[in-house]
Amino acid sequence: MNQIRKVVLAYSGGLDTSVILKWLKEKYNCEVVTFTADIGQTDEIEPAREKAKSAGVKEIFIENLQEDFAKNYVFPMFRANTLYEGEYLLGTSIARPLIAKRLIEIAEQTGADAIAHGATGKGNDQVRFELSAYALNPEIKVIAPWREWDLLSREKLLNFAEQHGISVEMKHKQGGSPYSMDANLLHISYEGRHLENPNNPPEDSMWRWTKSPMDAPDKEELVTLSFINGDPVAINNQKLKAHEIFHILNEIGSRNGIGRLDLVENRFVGMKSRGCYETPGGTILLKAHRAIESITLDREVAHLKDELMPRYAKLIYNGFWFAPEREALQTLIDHTQKNVTGDVKLICYKGSVQVVGRASSFSLFDENIATFEDDGGTYNQHDAEGFIKLNALRLKILGKKNKE
Repeated sequence: MNQIRKVVLAYSGGLDTSVILKWLKEKYNCEVVTFTADIGQTDEIEPAREKAKSAGVKEIFIENLQEDFAKNYVFPMFRANTLYEGEYLLGTSIARPLIAKRLIEIAEQTGADAIAHGATGKGNDQVRFELSAYALNPEIKVIAPWREWDLLSREKLLNFAEQHGISVEMKHKQGGSPYSMDANLLHISYEGRHLENPNNPPEDSMWRWTKSPMDAPDKEELVTLSFINGDPVAINNQKLKAHEIFHILNEIGSRNGIGRLDLVENRFVGMKSRGCYETPGGTILLKAHRAIESITLDREVAHLKDELMPRYAKLIYNGFWFAPEREALQTLIDHTQKNVTGDVKLICYKGSVQVVGRASSFSLFDENIATFEDDGGTYNQHDAEGFIKLNALRLKILGKKNKE
């Protein structure tokens, strides 16, 4: 194996990556470059800079990628109304391709031999990081410490950190390692500790973003979300950048108790896992986007999208963002959005999002045809008879055969 001289580490400053930083220096005797992306996790950024400096890191990359993340990753995913296994809005999954892309670019910029990440050997993130990295640079060396070291529990990591003077924030109030957490503009997630028993309810103190629906205000909040070509562009008639849309939707959803999810999911690596998620803004956006599509998409186009969505969601969940099949599906999805433009009115109240209005200059909803009143001959109801008989023909043949 060639000597590793310099490694670019995806670094948050949390327990895992702080230990990895120290471990890489000891294991490979190499220089470590840290990369921390600001994709909406807010309070993690500056502490990461200071912790990297105190660990002797000379090249520290901290970049605000919130707009890139929202506009070029999250928005394309929401054009497809993406849900994994019917519930998960893929907040962790969609961030990994962007992080991997910047790791590769920084490695090229700094002359690094390898990249490293903090994903475990049991999880999906190792797959997402590495599939993306190899798609962008087939020759890159990837170091996955969890597949090499013997620190195979969060308690062992915590002990290693304490032995080496590495500070760890957010220890659990009852002692021991913190939750395994991930946060960005789209969501925050929690895994580990007592959540590993799928029958244990989440602790009330665990949730960081959203109010409990029971504690949310007793007053409904009306929100108008405006779309152009399938992407949200304004809230309550205020035009906003992509990342600003999410900041505001997250605030609205959080104060109204919207977006909590407790899910047992099927990992790509073969096991089931249990995670808790808060996705307040994404929950609102999904509801609104489906609403504007309901009046602007042709029926068969809408149904085709619904049929393709589970495959598209699976590709993102499993880490195939840069795969040709995902890009092909994205081309089709984006083509369907050319007339998905208009306004959606929603009511947010105690954990729920309800659509109460939708309007578009591209609307295919024809009131003259849909009315239960006199339509003035716009629609000849007798025409339905032939349509029904044609579709009933095979059923009538089958029915006669079954009676024989």
